[in-house]
Amino acid sequence: MSDFFAHETAVIDEGCEIGAGTKIWHFSHIMPNCVLGEKCNIGQNVVISPKVILGKNVKVQNNVSIYEGVTCDDDVFLGPSMVFTNVINPRSAVNRKNEYLKTHVGQGASIGANATIVCGHNIGKYAFIGAGAVVTKEVPDYALVVGNPARQMGWMSEFGHRLNFDAEGFALCEESGEKYKLENNKVSKI
Repeated sequence: MSDFFAHETAVIDEGCEIGAGTKIWHFSHIMPNCVLGEKCNIGQNVVISPKVILGKNVKVQNNVSIYEGVTCDDDVFLGPSMVFTNVINPRSAVNRKNEYLKTHVGQGASIGANATIVCGHNIGKYAFIGAGAVVTKEVPDYALVVGNPARQMGWMSEFGHRLNFDAEGFALCEESGEKYKLENNKVSKI
């Protein structure tokens, strides 16, 4: 007996490791040798390509494509219809499977609906990628990025609220009351 749920229309290929409490919904395809942590939620019509690794409690909304070379830490949110790429210069007639670039998404990061993450650019922990953004460079921890190409517009707390730093470089999360420090263009929770 398995300790995860998969809808009868889901396809799970050989060699996958799927954590306890994970749910895989309608018409999703989990390809060979993927690792899905405990308590993940994989929405409808999701494709997870070979060797993708998802941490615990990763939420993948409907119509998401996660291609080979992607790893996500715990508590990552992937919004509806967002997509990762894995080749910079794809051509139908040119096989570039040995040129896949890796993308890592840090703990607690959120990627909005219809965003595109161009391969080879990591997303920092608790970063917040706005809906429809096209990420073409590294995204720092706690950064808020929006647009095409994505540009940093500020900083976000671990609870998903915009941080407003005072003259000394301190900010409070309006929901949690947690304190953050901005120093040398890097944010840390204190």
